[in-house]
Amino acid sequence: MIGILFDGTRCTGCERCVSACVETNGLDPVAAARDRATTRDGLSANRPLSVMPVGVEGFVRNGCMHCVEPSCVSACLVGAISKTPEGPVIYDPDKCIGCRYCMLACPFHVPRYEWQETLPLVKKCSMCFERLEEGGKPACVETCPSDALQFGNRDALLAEAHRRIQDHPGRYLPRVWGESEWGGTSVLLLSDVDLSEAGWPESTTASIPSLTDPLVHKTPFIGAGVLTCTWALSAIIQRRQKLMNHGDDEPDADASSRNES
Repeated sequence: MIGILFDGTRCTGCERCVSACVETNGLDPVAAARDRATTRDGLSANRPLSVMPVGVEGFVRNGCMHCVEPSCVSACLVGAISKTPEGPVIYDPDKCIGCRYCMLACPFHVPRYEWQETLPLVKKCSMCFERLEEGGKPACVETCPSDALQFGNRDALLAEAHRRIQDHPGRYLPRVWGESEWGGTSVLLLSDVDLSEAGWPESTTASIPSLTDPLVHKTPFIGAGVLTCTWALSAIIQRRQKLMNHGDDEPDADASSRNES
């Protein structure tokens, strides 16, 4: 499984990676620059990737973490988001029905919606999957001038992250973000600042799909049960209404007797 290692101690915040991402995905650079200033985390439908300040002089990469067990994939009803065998989590706009469950499910709040479009789509980083299929690297990794991004096998990147921590204990906090949280992510981060300051969500060692799949798998049966009960209740109400109407249509027996006399 492939991945990306981000080293916050090497990042200068130049955002050349963001510019490369915007250009590679054919997005509007003017809108991307505007959204950088108007969004809390720098992400939008025009900016699938962002670099945000953290601590006094640090920076952190913000974008799709390409989870090992992605909750967005588990939540998608139609398979519009899928986890590739290679690692990247990709989106198929032709399958998307716009339910936005992926946005609700993501613990990192990454997927964004094209609210201003007539036929809106969900936008997120795909780790430049089309480039990978052609033997290339993600545009952000290829463009980074400070070697803050490294691309390769996830296990090798994880080993490299721990080697850097061991070799330079004063430079890094003793943690690799994404190693095990929520089942692990394919984007790993090193930093000298606690990333909770940048909005890193409260972690859990369990993946969200492992917690939600039992309910998700029961959803069709629950839905069928609710539908059956609703149909049965509707049938009972309609039958009672017919009986009441039929009773109103019958002549009053006492009134008929008085008329005959």
